[in-house]
Amino acid sequence: MKLYSGPLSLFARKVEIALHEKGLRFEREMVPFSQAKGYAPKHPAVLAANPKGQVPVLVDGDLTLFDSTVILEYLEDFRPEPPLYPRAPAAKARCRLLELHADEVMLPPLRTLMHRSVPPVADAALRRTQEEEARRGEERLRAIFDELERRLGGDEFLCGAYGVADIATFLMAFWVRRLKGPGLDAHPGLAAWYDRVHARPAVAPVVDEILAADRALSPFLYGG
Repeated sequence: MKLYSGPLSLFARKVEIALHEKGLRFEREMVPFSQAKGYAPKHPAVLAANPKGQVPVLVDGDLTLFDSTVILEYLEDFRPEPPLYPRAPAAKARCRLLELHADEVMLPPLRTLMHRSVPPVADAALRRTQEEEARRGEERLRAIFDELERRLGGDEFLCGAYGVADIATFLMAFWVRRLKGPGLDAHPGLAAWYDRVHARPAVAPVVDEILAADRALSPFLYGG
């Protein structure tokens, strides 16, 4: 298998973690990325595989897939053990919804914080607008953390057993913290869950690699 990934792509990194969890060997190629230009120039293999020109793209023999959710479902079918989805249809559907929640409900308010990874713009009015949007985003994220805390209850993981929902949600929460968004002090169950996921052998090295790339790409955020 070959994975086209990006240093700060949460969606590609989600696939990387799943590949490690499944114990699958794969070759990885990082596509060009910078904070100034984004994914430019677009990698020709990614452009050929994905009409949106985005990572991740997974190549397995004569099969080429894009979209992290599609890739994760393929990996589950390809190597069912260890499972990253529940087996029962209703439970599996709930797990898929939680992954969707991470990708499409958590990401929009997270995006309001992303200007913090680069030096402030010169325009004072624009800076105020950005921070006003970020404050609204932080309010939404706190409400999401409240929902996730209730969802966990006393469980260790979001779907009972560890899986895709935990990987996707963890990466979004990790990026919120990276961008100095709301912490988890008011959510002890969620904080314990976060530490539990972070400590997994398939997760911790990926997080370390993201942070190393982030320090190189976004020195402003780290005081560099």
